[in-house]
Amino acid sequence: MALKIRLARGGAKKRPFYRIVVADARCPRDGRFIEKVGTYNPLLPTDHAERILLNVEAIQKWLAVGAQPTDRLVRVFADKGLIAAPVRAEQTKKSQPKAKAQQRAKEEAERAAAAAAEAESAAE
Repeated sequence: MALKIRLARGGAKKRPFYRIVVADARCPRDGRFIEKVGTYNPLLPTDHAERILLNVEAIQKWLAVGAQPTDRLVRVFADKGLIAAPVRAEQTKKSQPKAKAQQRAKEEAERAAAAAAEAESAAE
């Protein structure tokens, strides 16, 4: 049986509240689970003590058994020091301007720096 540590959504419409549960990977998101190991309330401020509540001993037990946390919970557990922080892939460079546009921007920055230096020397 493949075990997952994941978020199960609760709360009203537009007012989310999540239970952190250990469940069989084949069960639905909000369906049957084995054990509740914490809660997450995204409506609270990030520095609030009750935003994320974890049962650390239970989580460590399930991780030792082989339960796999979801991507979001890997980040939460890494912040709390339960597991090693994941290596984040570097962003692709597709969003950057093309070579000619980068060259024009570089030349414009050089001209602006030269004009600023010239204006400074003229002011003295």
